[in-house]
Formats: sequence, structure tokens, C-alpha cells
Amino acid sequence: MRLRTSAWRIGLLFALNLALAACGGQKWETHNITGLMPDLKFTLVDTHGRTVHAGDFAGKVRLLYFGYTNCPDVCPLTLADIARTLHDLGPAAASHVRVLFVSVDPRRDTPKVLHRYAKAFGPQFIGLTGTQAELQALSKRYRVSYSYGKPDAHGDYVVNHSAAIFVFDARGRARLIMNHTYSSKAMAHDLRQVLNTSR
Repeated sequence: MRLRTSAWRIGLLFALNLALAACGGQKWETHNITGLMPDLKFTLVDTHGRTVHAGDFAGKVRLLYFGYTNCPDVCPLTLADIARTLHDLGPAAASHVRVLFVSVDPRRDTPKVLHRYAKAFGPQFIGLTGTQAELQALSKRYRVSYSYGKPDAHGDYVVNHSAAIFVFDARGRARLIMNHTYSSKAMAHDLRQVLNTSR
């Protein structure tokens, strides 16, 4: 499972990150994508079966991550890293953050399963999913992909998906891309800057 972004886009993000840091006087430890991606927008379903929209979480810095609860490695490791990042931020700052864990495996990730899984990482974690049309619209919006492996004899299968963590400020503007290769300290550093500029 990896962040499926072309080499030229990675280079562009890196170059723009340096340029924006120089112009804005801020040093970023992760990838600054301000102005490069669309604002947060989606229609999904929460773990209570209610339809939710991006605006329902307005006023919070939001981290968007695609995954699934049966993921054997990258998903739990990434969510654990985010939990450590929120711990590094401290309870006051972390209360202004929401982690939107979007399951791309709605067949197995029932509301009950998704709720239990997301909450295991902390109160800021919110499980969301949707129809294939809704999930594909959201993944296309942020240029990520996911696909299903062939089921084994027991019907189990893996889901290949992006490893990107998208960070949106309190107004829903795309600000950063992170992934599990960054330390929690680096992610906390950048989230703190986004939080400070969102208030």
C-alpha cells in the first residue's frame, strides 16, 4: 500500500513547499499543498448510519485518511502515528482536530465495526464510509485510488489503497499531505502551525 502519486507531482509539491515556506516564513516538516488541491467536500455515512457532509466538521482541522479495518499493517500503524501526534499536540490543541477515517471496504466495515475500530485510537477519530459512487467521487477528488484483491477460499481479501493523510484547515482548505513515514513530532509541528493559522 503506497501513496500513488506520480514522480512529477511529488517534485512539484516539494518545490512548492519550499517556495511557500520561504514566502510565508513557515518551515514545514511535511508536504505543504496549500492552493494545489480542492477544499474538503464529501457526502458519506457515519457509524450511526447518518448522512454527513464536510461542513458538519467545520471549525476543526480535519485529517482525511482512506483505509479499512481489516488492513494488516499500514492502516493501524498510520492511525497509531496520528494518535501519537495528537498526544504530542496536547489535549487543548488536539480538541480542535478531527480524524476522518474513510473505509473503502463498506461491505465488511459495518457501522458497528467501523465505530469500534475508529474509537480505539481516540475520541478525535471518526469512522465514515459510503456507497461505491460516493467513495469513488471522494477518491477521485483527491487523486487517490483503491482496489480489491481476489478473495481467498474464506472470502477474505486485501484492499490496496493510498497511504496519504490529507490535512484541511478549519475552513476546509487543503494544507498538507502526510504519511506514515513522517515522525509524530514532525506531524505535530505542522499541525500546530495549521491550527495557529486557523483560529
